[in-house]
Amino acid sequence: MGGKRKNNENEGAEGDEGSKNSSKKMKKEKREILPSSIKNKEKRSAVHAKLKHQKKLDKRKKLKARDAAAKRALELGEEPPAKQIPRTIENTREADETVCMPDDEELFAGNDADEFSAILKQDRTPKILITTCRFNSTRGPAFINELLSVIPNAHYYKRGTYDLKKIVEYANNKEFTSVVVVHTNRREPDALLIIGLPDGPTAHFKLSSLVLRKDIKNHGNPTSHEPELVLNNFTTRLGHRVGRLIQSLFPQSPNFRGRRVVTFHNQRDFIFFRHHRYIFESKETKQSDSKGKDAKDTKGEGISKEKVIARLQECGPRFTLKLVSLQHGTFDTKGGEFEWVHKPEMDTSRRRFFL
Repeated sequence: MGGKRKNNENEGAEGDEGSKNSSKKMKKEKREILPSSIKNKEKRSAVHAKLKHQKKLDKRKKLKARDAAAKRALELGEEPPAKQIPRTIENTREADETVCMPDDEELFAGNDADEFSAILKQDRTPKILITTCRFNSTRGPAFINELLSVIPNAHYYKRGTYDLKKIVEYANNKEFTSVVVVHTNRREPDALLIIGLPDGPTAHFKLSSLVLRKDIKNHGNPTSHEPELVLNNFTTRLGHRVGRLIQSLFPQSPNFRGRRVVTFHNQRDFIFFRHHRYIFESKETKQSDSKGKDAKDTKGEGISKEKVIARLQECGPRFTLKLVSLQHGTFDTKGGEFEWVHKPEMDTSRRRFFL
C-alpha cells in the first residue's frame, strides 16, 4: 500500500511539473504573439510599441555590458574584446578578379601609356568644352552654369543643329582635351556624356538626384581657385579607368589657399558628386587640473587647451552618376567599340559591383 501511495505521489509531482512547464510554454507563446496576428488596430499598435521598446532596452543592456567588459579589461591590463564589424553589402561583396592591387606593375605600366597620361603628368593643361543636347530645357543651362564654376578652364558652346561628331572635330582643332554633353529629358538633366580628346574614351553616365546651389540650405559661393580633387572607392580596373577619366577634367596643381574640394565618391556603383569649401578653426577647451585640497583654492581656474576643428560648407551642385557604357575612342554610335556596357542581365546579385 505504501509503495502504491509513493508511486501515486511521484506521478502527481510529475503531473504538477508537467502542468507548470505547459503553463510556462503557454505564457511564452502569449508573449511571442506577433502584432500582425492581432486584428484590433489599437491593441496591435500597443503590442508593436511594447516589443519595440523591449528591443531597445535589450540593445542598450548589451552595449552597457560590452563597454563595462572593455573598461574592466583595460583596468586589468588585458586586451579588450575585439570590436564587432557589422556585415554590410560593401564588405560582403562578391570576389572580383579585376580589383586593382597596390603592387600591380601591369596597371602602372598601362597608366603611363593610356589616353590621360599627358594631362595627369601635367604635359597638357585640361581645356573642357561643355555643350547640351539639341532640345535644351530651362534647368539645363542653370546646371551648366554651376558646372562652369566647378571645372576650371571650362567653356560653354551652344549646340544648335550641329552633330556631335562635328563638335568633336571642332574641339580637336581648338585643342580641347574633353567634351562634356549635358542631356536633358522633360526639362530635367538626366545624362552626362564625357568624351576624352583626341583618342577617347567616351563615358555615358545616367544623372539623377540633381540639387542646384540655390536649393541647398546655407550654401557657399565658390571662388575661382583651382580645387582639390578627391576620388573614393574606384577599386576595379574599370573603376580605375573611369576615375582617371574624371581626373583628367581637373588641373593637377590645386590652389590650397582657395580651400575648395571636389569629391567623387563611389558606393555600390553610384558616383556621388559633392563640392565643398573648408575652414580650420581653433577652439579653446577648459580642463581643471586640481585634486583634493587644491580644488578649493582654485575654484574657477582651469587649463585652456586649443583644439583645431575643420568645418565644411557645401557650394553645390549635388548629383549622382551611374555608368551606363564606356566606349573605346571618341563618340561613334554605329562603328564604335564598347569596352563595357551595363545590361540588365548583369544585375544578378546585390553584392556584385563593377567599379
